[in-house]
Amino acid sequence: MSVVLQKDYSSAAATAMTSTEEIRQRFPALARTHNGYPVAYFDGPGGTQVPQMVVEAMNDYLYHHNANTHWAYPSSEETDAIIDSARNVLADFLNASPAEIVFGANMTTLTFHLARALGRGCEPDDEIVVTELDHHANIAPWRTLKKECGLKVRMVKMINETGELDWDDFSRQLTRRTKLVAIGAASNALGTINDVKRAGEMAHSFGAKVFVDAVHYAPHELIDVRDWNCDFLACSAYKFYGPHIGILYGRHDLLESLDFPKLIPAPDSAPERAETGTQNHEGIAGAAAAVDFLASLAPGPTRRGRVRAAFRQLHERGDALISQLWNGLREIKGVRLYGPPLGATRTPTIAFTVNDVRSIEVTKKLAERGIFLSHGDFYAMTVVERLGLTPDGLVRAGCVCYTTPEEIDRLLGAVGEL
Repeated sequence: MSVVLQKDYSSAAATAMTSTEEIRQRFPALARTHNGYPVAYFDGPGGTQVPQMVVEAMNDYLYHHNANTHWAYPSSEETDAIIDSARNVLADFLNASPAEIVFGANMTTLTFHLARALGRGCEPDDEIVVTELDHHANIAPWRTLKKECGLKVRMVKMINETGELDWDDFSRQLTRRTKLVAIGAASNALGTINDVKRAGEMAHSFGAKVFVDAVHYAPHELIDVRDWNCDFLACSAYKFYGPHIGILYGRHDLLESLDFPKLIPAPDSAPERAETGTQNHEGIAGAAAAVDFLASLAPGPTRRGRVRAAFRQLHERGDALISQLWNGLREIKGVRLYGPPLGATRTPTIAFTVNDVRSIEVTKKLAERGIFLSHGDFYAMTVVERLGLTPDGLVRAGCVCYTTPEEIDRLLGAVGEL
């Protein structure tokens, strides 16, 4: 009996860009109501909702192919094939090769794992450069090496007024002792998009490697590890319509040579040598389906071409939505906006405060009307500290592929009444 391992969602590409209404029909969560209101999800920067096809891919794996890997019976062989297929899909997403795609629990866990491997080859006077703009998943793992190996951690300053990196300070922090630059492609707190290609060129000129946190960037812009010439990059599928699983890209030669903590009997070739224990197989299937969901939104000759076309159109829609939201919030008395202004390179994510109302109280009031936002520091603690907003933090609203202008009008009206 022949077995279909996984539906090829990507091959059913659209003949034209899919409308927002058509996209919304693919997300069962959008049918939810709260207190009689339809729920408007502005919490995408903390995790997007999931289209039905992603859940179907995960269900299909668990129902029909569930097994451990590398054994000589059908469901195990099918699991191997599904994982191999997912590596190919994620390689298309990042413009990498399948042998450079590592799966793990989440970006944070993968970054700690990579940090430990890199730390084994470092000396006490070596230096790592991080930035004030980053999520602490891209700060804490490197600071751990300071404790374990005696490395020095330097931090690039953020410009408070614009929420952007101080590139002059970036240049000052680089030295001949710099072994790694860890930089976020986009700020999950403020929406700032960093010029990671520029950072990489600066780092490589000092002989340093480059690690990119692309978690917040991945749902909004097309990643290209070849163009960026980064050595490592991590992202999380649950930020781009997939399940809770992390993905690490590593240059193949580095994955082959780094001293990753691993069990002796485990595979010793890349990328599996960087993966510890039994993986989340259904999550891997779901991550691949999330990329294929994006690829299904626009036409194109290849999966990556379709994803590129989808992001181009989603970017245009996101620009219109963020302009509507930014301009609307700016007109409300008592609201203060943070981060790059309109016209700057940014994601459709806006951070704001409302008078002296605590951020948690703002989100509670909005939730009563079925408008779901996140509050606090979003693990970008240094950003909030620099802005002088501890302990309450910010209110954050993010627009994604299923956000509508009508939902933004609802959000603006509710904030206005606060």
